[in-house]
Amino acid sequence: MAGGRRRLSPACLFLAVALVVLVALPELAAARTRRYTFNVTMATVTRLCVTKSIPTVNGRFPGPRIVVREGDRLVVQVHNNINNNVTFHWHGVRQLRSGWSDGPSYITQCPIRPGQSYAYDFRIVGQRGTLWWHAHFSWLRATLYGPLLILPPRGVPYPFPKPDREVPLMLGEWFNADPEAVIKQALQTGGGPNVSDAYTFNGLPGPTYNCSAASDTFKLRVKPGRTYMLRLVNAALNDELFFAVASHTLTVVQADASYVKPFTADTLVISPGQTMDVLLTAAASPSSPAFAIAVAPYTNTVGTFDNTTAIAVLEYDGAPQQSALRNLPPPALPLYNDTGAVANFSAKFRSLASAQYPALVPRTVDRRFFFAVGLGADPCQSRVNGTCQGPNGTRFAASMNNVSFTMPRTSLLQAHYQRRYSGVLTANFPAVPPAPFNYTGTPPNNTFVTHGTRVVPLNFNTTVEVVLQDTSILGAESHPLHLHGYDFFVVGQGFGNYDANNDTDKYNLVDPVQRNTISVPTAGWVAIRFVTDNPGVWIMHCHLDAHLSWGLAMAWLVNDGPLPNQKLPPPPSDIPRC
Repeated sequence: MAGGRRRLSPACLFLAVALVVLVALPELAAARTRRYTFNVTMATVTRLCVTKSIPTVNGRFPGPRIVVREGDRLVVQVHNNINNNVTFHWHGVRQLRSGWSDGPSYITQCPIRPGQSYAYDFRIVGQRGTLWWHAHFSWLRATLYGPLLILPPRGVPYPFPKPDREVPLMLGEWFNADPEAVIKQALQTGGGPNVSDAYTFNGLPGPTYNCSAASDTFKLRVKPGRTYMLRLVNAALNDELFFAVASHTLTVVQADASYVKPFTADTLVISPGQTMDVLLTAAASPSSPAFAIAVAPYTNTVGTFDNTTAIAVLEYDGAPQQSALRNLPPPALPLYNDTGAVANFSAKFRSLASAQYPALVPRTVDRRFFFAVGLGADPCQSRVNGTCQGPNGTRFAASMNNVSFTMPRTSLLQAHYQRRYSGVLTANFPAVPPAPFNYTGTPPNNTFVTHGTRVVPLNFNTTVEVVLQDTSILGAESHPLHLHGYDFFVVGQGFGNYDANNDTDKYNLVDPVQRNTISVPTAGWVAIRFVTDNPGVWIMHCHLDAHLSWGLAMAWLVNDGPLPNQKLPPPPSDIPRC
């Protein structure tokens, strides 16, 4: 499918690729193949005095840590031994010409059915830092997730002082109920899903919850004067989180596996899907043997949410092994709806933009898009064996440009590779809202959405700008949007309705942060730019799984380039069948 226009001639592209290869030769020479095996099995786990069987990888919750170096090839053999379909997504990995390994079900592959296996096989190119992996089928990622740590090539230092220790810290949610039953019930009733029962640190809820023992508390033991790098991942299903360590200042050095200009903060904000590397220096003479680490939600939703605070413990060497956990004063966190605190924190991010790690920000744009992002509704007449417990007797939905994404029943990438689009997708996703309105003001009378598996076709090497505009339909709230297959530069953001005549002049085209997941501000907008240098079909979706289940997604279909190394290769022989 065609769309957009090429910006460079094939000869120029060939020269550019050749230069990249020459620069990368030392890295490629030292690259290794790292192999892991994922056995997806059920395991019995107890939290909050609830014992239940949950899907796990290799019987562990959270799942195993994957460690690679930039330039390595990673092969993960997955064996599905549970009664659910499953796929795995390597969140933030560019997947250059390896879209068959990206993982979102029915987008780049059919699910791995019970009893089946599939090998994810891809290289880590031009990325270093913290990413993560998670299931990408229904709500299985509630327990199927783990860290993916990308070290620099051997001999290449960090562009900041090397920490004494590195600690992956996965922030998650615990449901006493089966998360699959939670979303099934919500889709049947048309209402909002039941919320989680606790937030967790590496799977542990901590002492603030009833029936949560000391053994269920994550503890980080530190030595005075030492520096620790916390590799933070927000793996929560439906909640953006504030994060802080009592009486300690944090230095942010990476975001979504891209270096940033270091800055300090007492409180962080991290959205589902995002990662952040932060340095914590333990006090030389601590005022207490232990300090609380806390997370609590940030949200402006008009619905219910898990309004609890989870605690982990920072313990200094010499502290009693059983500190008085419940008596630790928590750090001061902003109110759950403090959008100003979120905006102030977000504004601090800047790419490192150094000679070694330049910010290759697109200065010109070939295709411009404006996406209105938010909730909506389906009329009660649209129910299928369900009820209508959404707003005013409707059913909850979500959309971009009033199109609620319909998940196909076959792989979009396979349909594209075979050029068999009929009955699978349509290449007519709207570039702008079909009926413009005052996006952050009074909502329109008609809040019903349309449905379809609609994509945007783009030519290879097209420079794209997307303005993502929040809407006030059913309440303005933040939407963390994740783009598969690409990083993007966040060139601008603000509150209210985007104004092309004035806001474009305020763009940062020098050192904007580079990310794969960005939150559309509550009652605001964000502008991103990227270049389509990776052929395939790439979903862009809200990383609040409730909103994804309601259809807050779309897909970019990027066509092959003219050169052999710009084309999507054939699917692997073990690709699952639908």
